[in-house]
Amino acid sequence: MPDVLVLVEHDEARVHKSTHELLTAARRLGDPVAVLVGAPGTTARLRESLARYGTTRVYAAESTEAGEFVGSPAVDALYLAVRTVDPAAVLVSATTDGKEVAGRLAARLDTGLLTDAVDLDSSGTVTQIVFGGAYTTRSEVTHGIPVITLRPGSFDPEEHPGDAVEHTLAVPPVDPAVSARVTARRAALGGDRPALTEASVVVSGGRGVGGADGFKVVEELADALGGAVGASRAAVDAGYYPHQYQVGQTGKSVSPQLYIALGISGAIQHLAGMQTSKTIVAVNKDPEAPVFGVADYGVVGDLFSVAPQLTREVAARRGGS
Repeated sequence: MPDVLVLVEHDEARVHKSTHELLTAARRLGDPVAVLVGAPGTTARLRESLARYGTTRVYAAESTEAGEFVGSPAVDALYLAVRTVDPAAVLVSATTDGKEVAGRLAARLDTGLLTDAVDLDSSGTVTQIVFGGAYTTRSEVTHGIPVITLRPGSFDPEEHPGDAVEHTLAVPPVDPAVSARVTARRAALGGDRPALTEASVVVSGGRGVGGADGFKVVEELADALGGAVGASRAAVDAGYYPHQYQVGQTGKSVSPQLYIALGISGAIQHLAGMQTSKTIVAVNKDPEAPVFGVADYGVVGDLFSVAPQLTREVAARRGGS
């Protein structure tokens, strides 16, 4: 079977769930081959996790400067891996960083790029939701090696033990004159909650939350469910919640098992980032809110009454289990 390159997203200590999803998707096209960019010793820590989800080989590009530059180390490593392996496709997670890497790689390879795919079949044809969620398209690359970004949450990770034999990629040093350097890092404000794009449950608040203090009910429900907190663009623009938690066309795209929208009207910009969620629950006082058009379950009511009741019920059931 042909090889399919997968860029590994990780935090040095663990492989992100989105990478396990990519490895699962890659098996529809061929044998998953991981490309891992990180500090020395990272591959040794993560190889077992990659092997468990079907990785046949790991091409390791380890260096002390791996975390010092934005995108460039990953682009360089993938480019060298493509020249080494001649893969059937390159799969990258459709995160902010992943989309940048994929775009730069496709430009360097002079090949086709498909972004934000929500499905992928054995022929390499992808399904995309475009124009703010108004249309669903099926697309394929007709020139060169396909570079595809897959929306996190689109695939359920499936274990498929492989060998994950390690190979070294001798990537040349990054040219600082043409690369953006990381000058500082700050921890995300999220406590012990799962990352927004990796959570199986997301609870989001919108303008109807009424203010920053109102997000307490959103956080309490998310914590009761073991989920992540999201926010609509309107809530972020109003200063209710930090931008890093924005869900939508200009924020993060999510596809959790359960998405709960509290006080979100459902502007098309927001729906584009969450309508592929497996189950959608909406709570809004306006029975004509567009969000009810995509919701599996809708509650017309005051979120400050409904959400705390739901939080208490969830806590009671979990406490009794």
